[in-house]
Amino acid sequence: MALIMDYLVQGGQMLLMLLLAPLLTGWVRVLKAQLLRRRGPSLLQPYRDLLKLLRKEVVLADSASWLFRVAPYIIFAAIWVAASLIPTFAGGLLFNWTADLIAIVALLGAARFFLALAGLDVGTSFGGIGSSREMMIASLAEPAMLMVVFTLSLLAGSTGLTTVAHFMQVADVGLRVSLALALLALLMVAIAENARIPVDNPATHLELTMVHEAMVLEYSGRHLALIELAASLKLLLYISLISCIFAPWGMASVGEEGMVYLVGIAAYIGKLAVGGFLLALFETSIAKMRVFRVDQFLGAALMLGLLGALLLFVSRSL
Repeated sequence: MALIMDYLVQGGQMLLMLLLAPLLTGWVRVLKAQLLRRRGPSLLQPYRDLLKLLRKEVVLADSASWLFRVAPYIIFAAIWVAASLIPTFAGGLLFNWTADLIAIVALLGAARFFLALAGLDVGTSFGGIGSSREMMIASLAEPAMLMVVFTLSLLAGSTGLTTVAHFMQVADVGLRVSLALALLALLMVAIAENARIPVDNPATHLELTMVHEAMVLEYSGRHLALIELAASLKLLLYISLISCIFAPWGMASVGEEGMVYLVGIAAYIGKLAVGGFLLALFETSIAKMRVFRVDQFLGAALMLGLLGALLLFVSRSL
């Protein structure tokens, strides 16, 4: 009976991530519209867009190979699995032993790899530009992310998210310069990985500046729905990762009563709401930077992560 309960809770987390991802995207769009004094779309508009795309017929280019058709399923599966591994409303779930930070980085890298291949597959100029820019961003974002992982592993003694979250909950961590640097680096990587302002603008299709949109211009129907849902899941993943590491309060433990899980879900939804508000506030208060300055932005994230790791090498109290 306990094993069945563990499977139900783990499945509930996977389903919760899938259901909340479009809602988070809609929440950010509504807040941005309100901050810009516009009426904006409905909170449920992302769900309507996904249903509309699922009902549409898939249109494929003559030059598209099997990779172009398979890539959306691989991208969606990799990001969904990575997002589901992160402890959200409860820690110590059935599959949390696989929730390793390096494994999550690897899954995100695999999804990015297939997305870039899909952008190159059809042979359009926009797809090639978007894929080359995506790989340029990834070449700096991944090392910065790994430096954040090394900083956390030096502090908590493990790269497992369950161990890191438990350490941040029970240990007297206090205010540390290394953790502040790691948080800033992780925030910058999250902005770049999700193609948000100032790195990219997800609301426009400007040919000279778009990154993510350039790679998916040739997709339609259910393929585009899967990619859009994967993009929403990726945003949810990074906000969940930040809240799991730096704000693990309210998380339930495995084996507790159902009411404790409900409190954990409520706390998790509150964290997502706060994270979406801060993202919308940041995006409406800053302008998009030039593409050629993105390397400086991510280079700063890499240096912040490196400094955080070096400070812990020098002294564990920093």
